[in-house]
Amino acid sequence: MLLAGIPIIAITGLVSYAAYEPRLPGNETTPERGWLGFYLFDWPTHPAWLYRVTQGVHVVLGLTLVAVLLAKLWSVIPKLFTWPPARSLAEAVERASLLLLVGGVVFEFVTGILNIQLFYVFPFSFYPAHLYGAWIFLAAFAVHVAFKLPKMIRSLRSRRLLDELRTGLDGTRPEPPDPDGLVPPAPEAPTMSRRGLLAFVGGASLITLGLSVGQTMDGPLRRTALLAPHGRAYGSGPNDFQVNKAAAAMSIDPADTGPGWRLELTGPRPTYLSRAQLLAMRLHTYALPIACVEGWSTEQTWTGVRLADLARLAGAAPGTVEVFVESLERGGAFGQASLSTGQVADPRSLLALRVNGADLSLDHGYPARIIVPNAPGVHNTKWVRKLSFHPAAA
Repeated sequence: MLLAGIPIIAITGLVSYAAYEPRLPGNETTPERGWLGFYLFDWPTHPAWLYRVTQGVHVVLGLTLVAVLLAKLWSVIPKLFTWPPARSLAEAVERASLLLLVGGVVFEFVTGILNIQLFYVFPFSFYPAHLYGAWIFLAAFAVHVAFKLPKMIRSLRSRRLLDELRTGLDGTRPEPPDPDGLVPPAPEAPTMSRRGLLAFVGGASLITLGLSVGQTMDGPLRRTALLAPHGRAYGSGPNDFQVNKAAAAMSIDPADTGPGWRLELTGPRPTYLSRAQLLAMRLHTYALPIACVEGWSTEQTWTGVRLADLARLAGAAPGTVEVFVESLERGGAFGQASLSTGQVADPRSLLALRVNGADLSLDHGYPARIIVPNAPGVHNTKWVRKLSFHPAAA
């Protein structure tokens, strides 16, 4: 299960890193990545739900596999403390990979789960640490699989799953001694059958899945997502959907969002726009998902001015310019973001003023926020104060 699940988690995690468009100004969270960013590509705006699916799979599958991971670590604990640590060069390589494998997987799962809850108790930045830790773990994982794949295949062939599922505690017998020393030399009578262990681990995984998968869906299933970060409901009305960071938490001064607020556009023709002037422009409405790195997502109906129209107003040609977005937020890690030429040019990319037919609430970004199809939630900047259009880098 881990051999199938971990590569999916790794791929979706690396895709999430690409979705942040780290090559654009202001988006880089890992300036020392070097060749680790070899695979980066222009993140698309089609389909609009892609990031919702990939990041939802990344987080929900990761949570679901926690019970499997713990069972795996429990089963190999004796191997972790064998002495001497190596009797040959091949065994030394395997043991070194084991250290990086176990340490890496524990680090990735623990920091990932803490990030879901925005509980940053570690003394380093999550984003670069999680990326570098992932590559270290994946290298060790590849070495470990190369060493263990033949043995795994032999072990799976040595027993029929259906036979084990029919075998109760009375018929359970210990494994014969093995050269790796995982089997106790004098085992006690079993207290759990193999099917009991499979049921316990599988049941824990299914319960975790059931308590978390609803955060990626709209409708009644969201109420079952007891593990969803930041809660599941926010009152009633058009603005009743998930909030990552509230205005008060980001020190947004309501006075800055009042009648005196102006949107600054910079480009060949700099200009300032009030909210009333924006509302008087041609507005467009689209149903688009907003998906967060923590795994939750929701689709809402947004109304606002196209970024392409604002680019033209500033004297810039959509399709040739990027935009640097700045928020009223002060001091946050994502108070600004760069959007690519494709994101600016997409007709569904909006400076949203309303949601579900009503004005945005302050927590959802009033007086204006960015909504871009298929962009990570943190790049759908709230409380926008300035849009700087500039030619795309060559």
